[in-house]
This record gives sequence, structure tokens and C-alpha cells, in this order.
Amino acid sequence: MSWAKRSVLALLTAAVAASISACEPEEDTGEAAASCVYAVTYEGRTYRDVANVEFTVGTQLGTATQPPCDDRGGQNKGEEPSTTETAYAVDGISPTVAIAVGDAPDDVKFVAVHSGNELPAEVQKLIADSW
Repeated sequence: MSWAKRSVLALLTAAVAASISACEPEEDTGEAAASCVYAVTYEGRTYRDVANVEFTVGTQLGTATQPPCDDRGGQNKGEEPSTTETAYAVDGISPTVAIAVGDAPDDVKFVAVHSGNELPAEVQKLIADSW
């Protein structure tokens, strides 16, 4: 077998192994680990988790809803209920762009609206300023 064929075979084997292990049961619970992106909805908009952002929590806005994880293509539909968390403003950014969500102002996640894979310019600036 040629070097190129061996390389392709090795890559394919690694990809299959990675996809299988991603759905293997967790050791402690015996259940498969969820692979969903953290997302919430607030006032009809969907926000996703953004890491490495320094921000200041503003006033309480209302309630954000976290839909159940659907990492199995709808096979477990209806098994997990949606959950709710408090939505807070982020100082200096419109809530139509980003909010903070959590149980208390000192324990929140920064979430932002995404357009495709692009973050809004205001969020990109916050990330740049955090470095």
C-alpha cells in the first residue's frame, strides 16, 4: 500500500474513532455525553455562548430559555424540558446583540447573537479588548 493510501486510511480510522468515542457513555452515569452548543433564546433571538470575554453585568432584563439539547436528531424529543435562566444586560452592548445569563449576576455566561459564524462587531471588540 502506498504512503498516500496509508495516510488516508489512518485519517479515516481516526475520524471514525473520534466520532464513536464522542457518543460513548460517560463512566459515572452510563449515559452518553451531550454535544450541544450552549444556546438560549430571549425575545425571539437565539444567543450562543462566547468564551474569553471580559464584560460588566448590567440590569436584569427578564427570562431567557435554554431549549433541550437535541444532539440525536429529534430521537429523544420531549424527554428533556426547556430550562430558564435570568437574562441580564451587558454594559455598553445592546441586548439585541449580547446578554449575560445565569442564576445570579455574579454567576453568568456571556452569550451573543451570531450571524452564520460571525460575531457582531461589538462582541469582537470586547474580545479584542479582553486580550
